[in-house]
Amino acid sequence: MPAIQLLPPRLSNQIAAGEVVERPASVVKELVENALDAGASRIDVDIESGGIKCIRVRDNGQGIAKQDLALALARHATSKISDLEDLEAVATLGFRGEALASVSSVSRLSLTSKTADQEQGWKVEVEGRDMQPGLAPAPHNAGTTVEVRDLFYNTPARRKFLRTEKTEFGHIEETITRQALARPSVSFNLSHNGKVVHRLIAAEQPADRQRRIGQLCGKAFLESLVEINAGGSGLCLHGWVAKPTFSRSQADLQYFFVNGRVIRDRLVAHAIRQAYQDVLYHGRHPAFVLYLEVDPATVDVNVHPTKHEVRFREGRMVHDFLFRSLHRALAEVKPEPQTAESAVREAAGSAARPLWATQDRLPLGQQVSDQLAGYAALHPAPEPAENTPEITAPLSRAALSTVPSNWSAAPEAVPGFAQSEEDHPLGYAIAQLHGIYVLAQNVQGLVIVDMHAAHERIVYEKMKIALADGKVTQQPLLVPISLAVSHREAQTVDQHADSLSKVGIDCAVVSSESVIVRQVPALLKKSNIEGLVRDVIADLIAHGNTRRVEEQINSLLGTMACHGAVRANRQLSLQEMNALLREMEVTERSGQCNHGRPTWTQLGMADLDKLFLRGR
Repeated sequence: MPAIQLLPPRLSNQIAAGEVVERPASVVKELVENALDAGASRIDVDIESGGIKCIRVRDNGQGIAKQDLALALARHATSKISDLEDLEAVATLGFRGEALASVSSVSRLSLTSKTADQEQGWKVEVEGRDMQPGLAPAPHNAGTTVEVRDLFYNTPARRKFLRTEKTEFGHIEETITRQALARPSVSFNLSHNGKVVHRLIAAEQPADRQRRIGQLCGKAFLESLVEINAGGSGLCLHGWVAKPTFSRSQADLQYFFVNGRVIRDRLVAHAIRQAYQDVLYHGRHPAFVLYLEVDPATVDVNVHPTKHEVRFREGRMVHDFLFRSLHRALAEVKPEPQTAESAVREAAGSAARPLWATQDRLPLGQQVSDQLAGYAALHPAPEPAENTPEITAPLSRAALSTVPSNWSAAPEAVPGFAQSEEDHPLGYAIAQLHGIYVLAQNVQGLVIVDMHAAHERIVYEKMKIALADGKVTQQPLLVPISLAVSHREAQTVDQHADSLSKVGIDCAVVSSESVIVRQVPALLKKSNIEGLVRDVIADLIAHGNTRRVEEQINSLLGTMACHGAVRANRQLSLQEMNALLREMEVTERSGQCNHGRPTWTQLGMADLDKLFLRGR
């Protein structure tokens, strides 16, 4: 082996660059974070040839003083931390003091800056770490401009691994999207080869912030938002998640920020995935923009050179807080009432003078009622037979009692029908289509309900409530199961014996490498007990808690609910259909069935007018 020797400064900087500068987007991230830490309210990013030829980031922050410009390009030089206490409670986005030094070692870098109290700006340039930085006066407003040219010009092995110009710019655009979502109060401008790609003005008000989300995440995402605002135990979570009906084939619309820093953390991802587990279609991914505020001293952001990962001091508490907050918010997503006036305004804004909204037409509820009255006279609804089986084996009689006793095929028979439409978001049933769909009228227009999917969710939620009220019933095993485990797994079983008992598993340690299972939840007595227990132990090791048993029980209940729900081609009376609608309005997660499919959809009057080219 060769003798131990110190590496040349240039080589050590290029090694550091390999950790921090993976591609042009990495440079953009570091420079934009420096601008944000400098208090910039506007950041302009100009890219040429996907960032390979030139990256220029300009901000209006506090700037760098003349005497500090050369030092800014030195390794281990930073203004963001000064002692160990600062490192243990990092409140900035960057602090390692290596980004500019690493970038300058693999590019031709120039840095121009001016502070508010300087008469003129100054510029420093370097090419590779062996060259001394040269300082010269340069015109510049208050703030800083960093220009990076010919990235990896002196490290061809790294340069050949870069992708096409389009691909590299795509990564840069995603980087700007993350930073723009993290700091809505900052204006961002992004251009590529002289063409403006994004022009994002500062968003101070909630409506402006939602507009920025629409610009960056799409209108469809904006229209399906569920606002999150939860706090407790020193944690604060706010932001937006998409309804389960808006899901993605890939995890490409997921943005999570901790104290303003965008991260990708396995603990966070697991908590969010569990919160969606009961409502998301198989193989789909949720979409969200979430902000978690915690005490900086309780989170370590220095676990990875790129600072994409963090480590929470109380990981289990953070996991449980995220799960509970999102699980509750998703459970509360139900059809919301809308007044006739707001429905008219909404439709009028999306259609070019639809005929139904003009003054020579009758109000919405009245015109539909008049038409139904004529139809009802020709086709009176048959009275349900006395021995007709009730579909509400899970539908409550309380819901049936909400249907007026003088209900007939024509809703105008109910006094104050227009008023009742506003009270019930899903309106009132008017027909059944092919024994599969319930058609209902509300103030917005037409509601179409998949009766099997809707009833399946109602049955499922009632079974979960009943199970929770009666707690988990245990089933003793005729022959206890002995499992060979590792020493760490045995310790986990011993430490979490109470947690295992709460979910119905009686599991005891018999040696350092063996445990015995005596009882399991009664509903899961025919499942793979050994696999279930091993998965539960793995969850406890990784996350400190487990929902594996609950998920398997819920999966079984979901199957039972699917078989117990009203089947297709079952003819329902109007009373039964309306009872179903009322139950949907008060049932948690009623927008999706147990498999994540939507249970109902809305066609507004403007949508129907477009189908028939009305108002054109």
